[in-house]
Amino acid sequence: MKVYIGIDWSEKKHDICYVHENGEVLRYLKISHDVEGFLELDRARQELGVASSDCLVALETAHNLLIDFLCNQNYGALYIIPPNAVKSAQGRYRQSGAKDDSQDARLIADILRTDRGRFPLWRPDSALTRQIRAKISLILFLTQGIIRHSNRLRAVLLRYYPAALQIFSSLDTLISQAFIQAFPTPQDAQKLTFEDFKLFAQQHHHTHPKNWARCYNQLQAHYPSADPDVVTAYSQEAVILTEILNKLVRTKQQALHDLQILYRQHPDHFIYTSLPAAGVFLEPALLAKLGDDRQRYLSPAALQSLAGTCPVTRQSGKSRIVVFRRGCDHEFRQIIQQWAKMTIRVSPWAEAYYRSVRPHCDSENDAVRRLANRWLAIIWKLWQDRIPYDQNYHLRQHALRCLPNH
Repeated sequence: MKVYIGIDWSEKKHDICYVHENGEVLRYLKISHDVEGFLELDRARQELGVASSDCLVALETAHNLLIDFLCNQNYGALYIIPPNAVKSAQGRYRQSGAKDDSQDARLIADILRTDRGRFPLWRPDSALTRQIRAKISLILFLTQGIIRHSNRLRAVLLRYYPAALQIFSSLDTLISQAFIQAFPTPQDAQKLTFEDFKLFAQQHHHTHPKNWARCYNQLQAHYPSADPDVVTAYSQEAVILTEILNKLVRTKQQALHDLQILYRQHPDHFIYTSLPAAGVFLEPALLAKLGDDRQRYLSPAALQSLAGTCPVTRQSGKSRIVVFRRGCDHEFRQIIQQWAKMTIRVSPWAEAYYRSVRPHCDSENDAVRRLANRWLAIIWKLWQDRIPYDQNYHLRQHALRCLPNH
C-alpha cells in the first residue's frame, strides 16, 4: 500500500494529511515544530502499518528541519511542490475561497497522488554544495547590509561633512571607514597637512599614490559649513555607522575567502570556472543554484522558468499574450542577470546577441534578461554533460547553424 503524506508547514507547527493511494483520507495530524512533533509524525505512520519506504511525502519547501528528519528516517520519496502550484489548485475542493491548513495538507497530498509525474523526486545536494549555498546566502545578506548602511552614512555625511564623500571611491571601502573614524568632523579634516594625509594613506595601504594630491585637494576644498550642533549630532552617528560597515565588510571578505576554499573542492567547479567573467562570487553562486542532482531540471526550460528569465505565455483561442514572469527564484534571476551583463564585455556572441535584441526591448533589463535566458540554456547543457565552456566551439556551432539548410 502506498500512502501520500501532504505537509502544510509553518514556523511553529505543521498540518499533515495521510492519503491512501485510492484517494481516501486516512488521518489528519497537527504537530509542533520540535523533536516530539517530528516523532509523532513517524508514530502515526507506524500506526497505519506503512513502511517509510512506502510513503510519498510532499511539502512546499526544501529548507526546513522537517526535511532533514524525513531523510534520516528513510522517507526516500520526497517531493517539493511549488507554492504557486498549490495556490492555483485551491479550487479543487473549495470553490468558496475558504482556507484551512489541514485541508491544504490534504490538497498537497492529493496533488502528489494525481500529478506526481509533474514533479521530480527531491534528492538532497551534497554537504559541500549545501555549505556553498549557505555561504552564498550569507554573502548576499551581508551585501544588503553594506548597501543599506552605506546609503545611510552617505545621507549623514551629505548633511554635515560632504568633503568625506569626495576623497575615496566608495564608503564600503575600509580606508573610507578608517578615515571617518580618525577624522569624524570637517574641522578634523581641515587640520590635516598633506604629509599627515600621505601617512594615513600609506598606513591603510592606499594603492594609488598618484591620486593622493587630488584626494587631499578635494578634502581641503571649500564646502558649505554645517551648524556646530549639527556636526556634533551627526558625527557620532557617522562613527557608529562606519564601525558597523567595517565589521560587515571584513565579515564579507572572510566569507568570500571561505567560499573559495569550499568551491575549489567541488567536483563541478571546473564547469563554472570556464564561464567568462563570472568571477569569485558568481561562479559558486551559479553552482549553488543548480546543485548536484542532474534530474532536478530535466530541460533548459525548467531552469529558465526557475530563474524567471523566460516570459509567461497566456494563449486562448485567437488571444495570445506574453507577460513578464513574476513567480520565480528572484535571487537566482538577480545572479544570472548580473553575470549575463558582465559577459557582454568579454564574449563576442553575447555582445552580438545583446546588440541585436536591444532595439526591440522595452528596457536594458529586458535585453539583459533575454541574454541571461540564452546563457542558462548553455549552462544547463554544460552541467548535464559535465564539460567546461569552450567559446571557440560555441562560435563554430553558432556559425554552422547560421548556414543555409542547417
